[in-house]
Amino acid sequence: MKKFFVMLVLMTGVVSAYAQNAADSTSAVTKDAALEADIYPGQVDGDLYHGLTRKLTFDRMVPPYGLEVTYDKTTHIIFPSAVRYVDLGSPNLVAGKADGAENVIRVKSVVRNFRDETNMSVITESGSFYTFNVKYSDEPLLLNIEMKDFIHDGSKVNRPNNALDIYLKELGSESPKLVQLINRSIHKENKRHVKHIGSKAFGIQYLLRGIYTHNGLLYFHTQIRNQSNVPFEVDFVTFKIVDKKVMKRTAIQEQIIFPLRAHNYATMVAGNKDERTVFTFDKFTIPADKILVVELNEKSGGRHQSFTVESEDIVRARVINELKVK
Repeated sequence: MKKFFVMLVLMTGVVSAYAQNAADSTSAVTKDAALEADIYPGQVDGDLYHGLTRKLTFDRMVPPYGLEVTYDKTTHIIFPSAVRYVDLGSPNLVAGKADGAENVIRVKSVVRNFRDETNMSVITESGSFYTFNVKYSDEPLLLNIEMKDFIHDGSKVNRPNNALDIYLKELGSESPKLVQLINRSIHKENKRHVKHIGSKAFGIQYLLRGIYTHNGLLYFHTQIRNQSNVPFEVDFVTFKIVDKKVMKRTAIQEQIIFPLRAHNYATMVAGNKDERTVFTFDKFTIPADKILVVELNEKSGGRHQSFTVESEDIVRARVINELKVK
C-alpha cells in the first residue's frame, strides 16, 4: 500500500510538470506569433518573408490593361512612340514589331485555348511603361488598339501620380519624358533665336531657328520652307563635322553626328507650306578648325540644301530653364 502511494505521488508530479511545460510552450508560441504579426503585418499561413519587409501598397502599382488574344487572328497595339522593350510572361504568346513600324506591336497566341492568364510589358522610347494582363479568347473584342501617351492634357493616366521615370542609356541622366517635353516646348514656342544660319535655293529655304541645351543634351530647331508650287519630299538629313581647310572632303575626314530624337520629323513639305523639326543630340563641341555641316536631301530631286554651324554658335546655345507646353 505504501509502495502504491509513492507511485501515485510520482505520477501526479510528472503530469503536473508536463502540463506546466505545455503551458510554457503555448505561451512562447503565442508570443512569437504576436511578434511575427507585428513585424510582418498582413502575412499569415507561412507566407512570411525572411527579414524585415514593407508591404507594397496599391498607390505604387501600375494598373495593367486587359488584353485578349487568339490563335487565328493577330492583335495590333499602336504606341505613341517607338517600342524599345517587350517582355512576355508565357511561351503561349508571341509578339514582335510590325514590319517597317517602330511603334506597332503585333501579338497572338501560339496555342489554342490556353487557360492560365499571363502578362506582357512594354517600354517605349519616350520612357513610358505599359503592362497588360493577357488571356485567351476565341473572338477578341478588340484587335486593333491605340494606346495613349502618359504625357497628355486633361485626362487621368494609368500610373501613380508620383511614379518614377524610366531612363534610357543613350539619354544619360535625362528623363525621356523630359526630353519629350523640351522638344514639344521648343516646337510650340517657335521662336527664332538664330537668324544668320540657313540656305535658300530653288524655292526651298532651310533654316536653323535655334540651338538649346539642357542637362548635357543639345536641341537644334530647324525649319523647311517650300516657296514653290512643287512638294518637297525629304530623303534624309545629315549632320557631320568636317575640316574647314579641306576643300575636297573625304569620308575619312568626316565625323557623322547622329540625333538621339527627332520631334515632328518632316518627310514631306507641300507647296507654299513649311515644316519644323527639333533634333536632340548628345552634347558635342566643334574645334576651331572644323565646322558642322547640316545637309537636307530631296528624294528623287535635286533641290538639296545645306548650311554650316560654327563652334561659337554651339557654345552660345540657350539654356532651357522653363518649359511652355499646353
